[in-house]
Amino acid sequence: MTPSARTQAAIELLDQIIAGARDSGAAADTIVARYFATRRYAGSKDRRAVRELVYAAIRALGERPASGRAAVLALAKADPELAATFDGVGHGPAVIGPSETPAKTGIAPNWILDRLRQSGLDDAEFPALIDRAPLDARINRAIHEAIEIEGAEPIAGLADGLRLPSGTQVEQLPAYNHGAIEVQDAGSQFVTLAARAQAGQRIVDLCAGAGGKTLALAAAMGGQGVVLATDTDRARLSRLAPRAERARAGIIETRLLNPGREVEMLDDWVGSADCVLIDAPCSGTGTWRRNPEARWRLTPDRIERLVETQRHLLEVGATLVKPGGALVYIVCSLLDEEGAGQVATFLAANPGWRAQPLDLGAGRAQGAGTRLTPAHDATDGFFVARLQHA
Repeated sequence: MTPSARTQAAIELLDQIIAGARDSGAAADTIVARYFATRRYAGSKDRRAVRELVYAAIRALGERPASGRAAVLALAKADPELAATFDGVGHGPAVIGPSETPAKTGIAPNWILDRLRQSGLDDAEFPALIDRAPLDARINRAIHEAIEIEGAEPIAGLADGLRLPSGTQVEQLPAYNHGAIEVQDAGSQFVTLAARAQAGQRIVDLCAGAGGKTLALAAAMGGQGVVLATDTDRARLSRLAPRAERARAGIIETRLLNPGREVEMLDDWVGSADCVLIDAPCSGTGTWRRNPEARWRLTPDRIERLVETQRHLLEVGATLVKPGGALVYIVCSLLDEEGAGQVATFLAANPGWRAQPLDLGAGRAQGAGTRLTPAHDATDGFFVARLQHA
């Protein structure tokens, strides 16, 4: 592909990504994969260059742009070489017109930034929200294998955390294939520590998804006890079984739930769990480094619906905890209405519960819990609170 053809490909992809964000369609990574699956003529260098241009545009634009062309023009405004690819030759984009308006650069839509400020986040922390995320892994101590990964460095505060060099092909590493490491952001590892998982316990991971935190809980329990991983998404939960097998996490059980019938379908666990971990669906404002187009998908109505879901999950989780047990509430959001405010509402409505102090080795106090941010902790953004049943 010529440089001009690469630019045109990026414009076409961005048009699809913009439409997906507007209409709740496929995620950017999925769209990019599908695009190149039907264009076998594009070599690896072409695919890499186009992908980098697409994501550079996504990261640069806080508001959802009107079109892929406007998005790339925003980058071309400060890049003469990129601007020169708008030459109208062959498969290249048309020459830039004198009246064309590039999309406006920024961190995120203003209404979201205002909510982040109201949640106590300083403007100085905003740029880190859309930086490229590092590649982190967790050592699985159940596999007794020496870990030798060139360039890997330990993560301060995490006994089992490793930060891998950017671009590491993790799935090609012997340590990964043997189950000795699992890809997991450092922030995710820190907040999972709030469960204080121990051997012999009965723990529920209520929104397990593909099981990153489930596997960390099982590892902390040393293969003794039970971790019940549940979710309402069959496709996501189905990815846990092969991961658990590779990690030799035999204490993990899975259960698919129907939305609205969670307590009924978990009747055998009511009042018996030592800990229930709720990694609740949220706005994802703490994960823009990995999913930058998520800023284009958010609306006030969507956040309101997520807050209602979170409140419901807290109620469900509370019914499963035994007296003296704990409820660990986690969101990868930096908005107080999903984090500290959500926990304050729960505690006000449930006087038999109290927040326990946390010392995770990362983060800062926020309300009754702890908040990690990309700028302060070099992790994804999270809020976590540990609530104890009287």
